[in-house]
Amino acid sequence: MTPIQRIGILTSGGDCPGLNAVIRAVVKCANRRGWDVIGIPYSTDGFMQVADGQYDPEHLRLTDHGYDIPGILQGLDVLQFLSGTILGSLSKSRFDGPDQMAKILAGYEKLNLDALIAIGGDGSLDIIYDLAQRGGWNLIGIPKTIDNDVPFTEKSIGFNTAVQTVNSALYDLTFTAASHDRVMVVEVMGRDAGHLALHGGIAGGADVILIPELVPNLSPLVVTQICQHIADLRQRGRKFALVVVAEGVHGEDGKPKHLIGESLATAIADRSRTLCQTGDTAYCDMDRVETRSMVLGHIQRSGIPTASDRLLASAFGRKAVDLIAEGRYNRLVVWEAGRVRSKDLSDVIATVRECHLRSICPSPVETDSTMVKVARSLGIYVGNPDTLPDPKAVIQEVSAMV
Repeated sequence: MTPIQRIGILTSGGDCPGLNAVIRAVVKCANRRGWDVIGIPYSTDGFMQVADGQYDPEHLRLTDHGYDIPGILQGLDVLQFLSGTILGSLSKSRFDGPDQMAKILAGYEKLNLDALIAIGGDGSLDIIYDLAQRGGWNLIGIPKTIDNDVPFTEKSIGFNTAVQTVNSALYDLTFTAASHDRVMVVEVMGRDAGHLALHGGIAGGADVILIPELVPNLSPLVVTQICQHIADLRQRGRKFALVVVAEGVHGEDGKPKHLIGESLATAIADRSRTLCQTGDTAYCDMDRVETRSMVLGHIQRSGIPTASDRLLASAFGRKAVDLIAEGRYNRLVVWEAGRVRSKDLSDVIATVRECHLRSICPSPVETDSTMVKVARSLGIYVGNPDTLPDPKAVIQEVSAMV
């Protein structure tokens, strides 16, 4: 096997906490083996910029601490605490057509890399995997996403910190909701998966958690059941409520809805007034319920990475370097059963592509998962999954096909 001398690393897709911690771990582990690490700026765009002569490859070499700090602070190691990515990233690929692809492949060759570590979500890894196949790159993937929806791994970089962000927001909102007897509806990210809403909602003390796996759309029945749940809470002395809704939940018509949290807040207010008009004493004061909605938005992608994310990033970075040293390429680093392992990227990408083709989430919340059971046992309304298809069964079917 040809000795490794120089490897590349890039971050692709939406940013999230923990990316810099992965970069730090890779550089430290690689440097200890005597390898140089080249940081690729702005994902695959960086290869095109290198091909165009915009970067001197030697200026892209990362040091043991990621970058140099002058003066008495020289050697200060801060990368593991920084959110975002020092390499820059792209949420979507900007290359289109054979000319751009050829330039990316030329840029890779110009850097004289022995292997590439790509940190990305399912969509980013899919694109880079295709490039690697065309260019004959030695590729290692590391999963990152606050949505936690990359298949074959139980954990992805950034998810734990995003859960903490949702938890902190719900903690703060609890007191303003209680002060005014309001229903606060909080919309969180997650794309078409409910992991972030479910974990963040349970940790933050939500009364209602809506995720696409259990509540695909805001049907009249679902809204009525939410109002009934809130009315029950009010009768038992809790005059306010926290409602968490994942952005992947659709509107009443079953179609994606922009600002689904705002739609839900309006629907709760309207249904509450209707229930009050029935004369049922259980809803005698529901017409006075005030609803407010807010979107946490991109703050969920920020914040100091939690210790858990920094530990995962360090473990993933080390594993990626070890795989390169062993000559085991075309692998995705994963967390499975309490250990860092790796999976064949071809299997991972095949599953991702089939799921995207069928418009289903590659790694949804299992309807019988521990956290769903915890939510129900705590008295949190999460919808009724009895008549819904089990996402776990669908994914197993897809995996069998590919």
